[in-house]
Formats: sequence, structure tokens, C-alpha cells
Amino acid sequence: MNDIWQIQDAKNKLSEVVAHALKRGPQVITRHGQKTVVVVSYLEYEKLRKSQGKLSEFFHNSPLAGVDLTRDKSLPRKGFEL
Repeated sequence: MNDIWQIQDAKNKLSEVVAHALKRGPQVITRHGQKTVVVVSYLEYEKLRKSQGKLSEFFHNSPLAGVDLTRDKSLPRKGFEL
């Protein structure tokens, strides 16, 4: 993250925040001293969005795809008291 803006400054200088996001990268906006939002360019947003695949695709492409991961039921489990 390149720049950190207080929310009041970000509101007053929105054009500058956007320009920095386009040229320098993500801009963090704080409220009451806490990081709350990030302004990113649309191109950066699209990259982030496209890099997130579906969970089902992740498991399908996993090195463990096709491996039987079921529990061995031949041995009884030891009980415990709560």
C-alpha cells in the first residue's frame, strides 16, 4: 500500500486519491485511525477478481484430487467424557 489518507482528507481530495490509485497503486483510507477501505484502479480490481477461482476448481486441480481421503473405520475410536 502506498498512501494512507484520513477519510476527511480523502473526501476533500477525491480526485487526488483516484489519481494516486491509478499511478502509485492502492490507497488506504482510515476512519478514527483504523484502516477501513482501499481505493484501487479498476484494472487492479479486475486482476484481483479474476485471480480468485471457484473453490470447486481449486479442489478439482488439487494434487490430492482423486485420492481417497475417507476415515479408516476399521479401528474403533476411543470415547471421551465432556
